[in-house]
Amino acid sequence: MAGVSSCMKYSMFIFNFLFWVCGSVILGISIWIRVSKDAKEEFGTDSSLFAGVDVLIAVGSIIMVLGFLGCCGAIRESRCMLLLFFIGLLLILILQVTGGILGAVYRSQIETSLNTTLKDDVNLLQGTEEKAKQFQETFQKFQTENKCCGLLNGAADWGSNFDTPIGGSQVCGCDPKGEEANLCTYYKGKYVYKMVCSEVINKYVQDHMLIIMGIAFGLAVIEILGLVFSMSLYCQIQRK
Repeated sequence: MAGVSSCMKYSMFIFNFLFWVCGSVILGISIWIRVSKDAKEEFGTDSSLFAGVDVLIAVGSIIMVLGFLGCCGAIRESRCMLLLFFIGLLLILILQVTGGILGAVYRSQIETSLNTTLKDDVNLLQGTEEKAKQFQETFQKFQTENKCCGLLNGAADWGSNFDTPIGGSQVCGCDPKGEEANLCTYYKGKYVYKMVCSEVINKYVQDHMLIIMGIAFGLAVIEILGLVFSMSLYCQIQRK
């Protein structure tokens, strides 16, 4: 009977050990963000951010478990562990492909949801409560860094708050005499940035879409290789 390939066995072990380390890093950082007081002060009380952290905790845990099963299954030549690893990795690949298909199918709904979120944020720009003021200070920094103004309708999004200095500076303030001259427009007696911040956000998403697709494709290739190696090793152990 044919024996088990040592090269494939130890390659499988190294691959899954690195897989396990990645899962450990993701899990460790996610838990730190979830429980750290400094992180809570940085991110505030935004539930959507912490929902994302909870997802990362789940992902890190799953990767660690799969990495453990792959390592032990390869070294101990355990068909049961290798089969569990294969099934787990296959489910992740299926979910990943399904997510990509759903993202493409419901792209218009996602864009509509983004616009709805921006409309809600416009209301915060015009608000006077404490939560609105915190958002306004953060968004003012975003405007200054990206040289844009407002979310959907430019400076008009600020409503009556347009005349109120935020963080000690004019809302959307633009210097018409300096390097920013071409970026300025005139609104209610003041020079402001003419580019709307939603354009900056959309451009950011489009520019990074290729990177996201590349990462997703790379993960899919790694997952397929993991499936092939684990099943090959499983068959070799079965024939042993």
